[in-house]
Amino acid sequence: MTAPQLRAYQREAIDAVLGARRSGTRRMVVCLPTGAGKTVIFSHLARLATRQVLVLAHREELLAQAIDKLSRALEGTRVVGLERGGSRAPADAKVLVASLRSLHPDRIGNVLAGRDLGLIIYDECHHAPAEDNLRVLRTIGVFEPDWPGTLLGFTATTQRGDGKGLDTVFERIVYSRTLPDLIGQGFLAPLKGFRIATAADLTQLSGDGADFAEAELAEAVDIQERNALVARSIQELARDRRTIAFCVTVAHAKNLSRALNHLGVPAGIVHGEMAAADRARALAEFRDGRIHVLANVAVLTEGFDDPGVSCIAMARPTRSEGLYAQCVGRGTRIAEGKRDCLILDFVDVSELSLCTLPSLFGCPRDLDLRGEDASDAARSWEQIQLDYPELELEAGALTLREIQDRAEAFDPLTLELNRDVRAISGNAWFSLGRHGVGLHFARAPSTFSAVTVLSRPARSKRWEVMVDHQVMERFSTLEEAVQAVDYEIDRRGRAASTSARDDAPWRYAPPPPGLGTRATTHAEALRLAVWTAVTRRARAPS
Repeated sequence: MTAPQLRAYQREAIDAVLGARRSGTRRMVVCLPTGAGKTVIFSHLARLATRQVLVLAHREELLAQAIDKLSRALEGTRVVGLERGGSRAPADAKVLVASLRSLHPDRIGNVLAGRDLGLIIYDECHHAPAEDNLRVLRTIGVFEPDWPGTLLGFTATTQRGDGKGLDTVFERIVYSRTLPDLIGQGFLAPLKGFRIATAADLTQLSGDGADFAEAELAEAVDIQERNALVARSIQELARDRRTIAFCVTVAHAKNLSRALNHLGVPAGIVHGEMAAADRARALAEFRDGRIHVLANVAVLTEGFDDPGVSCIAMARPTRSEGLYAQCVGRGTRIAEGKRDCLILDFVDVSELSLCTLPSLFGCPRDLDLRGEDASDAARSWEQIQLDYPELELEAGALTLREIQDRAEAFDPLTLELNRDVRAISGNAWFSLGRHGVGLHFARAPSTFSAVTVLSRPARSKRWEVMVDHQVMERFSTLEEAVQAVDYEIDRRGRAASTSARDDAPWRYAPPPPGLGTRATTHAEALRLAVWTAVTRRARAPS
């Protein structure tokens, strides 16, 4: 066996870990998406370690993967031992791979006795803040001021369902790469998506916590009509793709599996309550192609490594970006003959934000990809935001083409002025959207000045008044700024004061040459010029 070759970002992660330890960080996290090769990275670090290494994991699949990759990385020169159930690791094991469940109070003392542990690797470390896992870490001594070792956590998500932060265990994240980043570099499979709307009603579900309560969610979505829709969608859209369907409960998985089988789609289930042999049999049948769809409940979100999976069906709606990313990550690994992975988002009626493939890529959650590539959509959406920074979308499914059409039809002249400004001023202030407001007045005959009151949230006084691009003053409220400008214009005399009013004759004259073709009046032309200048400044890098 030979150690796998490291990718460039994997080398960067290793260098970041070593650099952080030299700078004094003892408890650190590496955050990489599923399929990025976290086990390869920590296996290489285990090979570099001069003292003994302890690898902590939760699931059987994670333990097996760790032992396999560690054995390859160490190239058979040093012992890799397993501590789990009836298995006991030899005392001279260079690397000890242990199930956290096995390190109960009656056993952990014997496991640690006589070992010189210098590196603790915690796989799927977003579980670390749970109290029983903290007990293991406290017993090892990782929180002691004089502990000389290193605690290194690996995870694809730093988010937990209970809202607890990883900062209760770790000092900092020393290296991180995103899913879109690694897809763009060709290390993970491209993702394409479909949005399928269902009639299931989630509006009565509790909005407390980071995600839905499972019992409430299952009652809302595990219904015959929805299961039939999910099954038909998988049959029609996934076709010959090997598919993992994520479900809420065991009953939900069984019902969806029956709906698929009824349509002639070979489907099976896996869940945590199954006997190990039954689960292994179901996974083997799925890998062999005897089962096309595997409905699972909280089993395949971590540690499941099957590169041939090319469709993920999110039959389980979620508000947790971390959980969603883990589910989608089951299909991101590259395999021979695999072009991409298809994500099916089943979107129920909800007043709360549901995670979808577009939201994972920074696009609107309601974006309907219609089978298009999520990375391409993200690039298009970024360009739309740059070109039309004031575009606001109401809730509801839209395609990129529809968004583009709305953006191109967007007219800043139709923006409605803040009602508080209208209430305190009789001058012809106009809206600049989220940026602020503007006003024109004649400082001399046929010579007009532009006043802008723009939001600068980072400043102690948020509202900045500029006259012809020169900063004049700052105010705490928009109303104070508008009143101050009106006062100064009045002080300039009657000609300036009347020119600032909405009924000033100059406003309705034709636009002067050179001020563009979109405007029909002089005032509109000046407003568009201000709009262009303000939005261009907002887009410019700081």
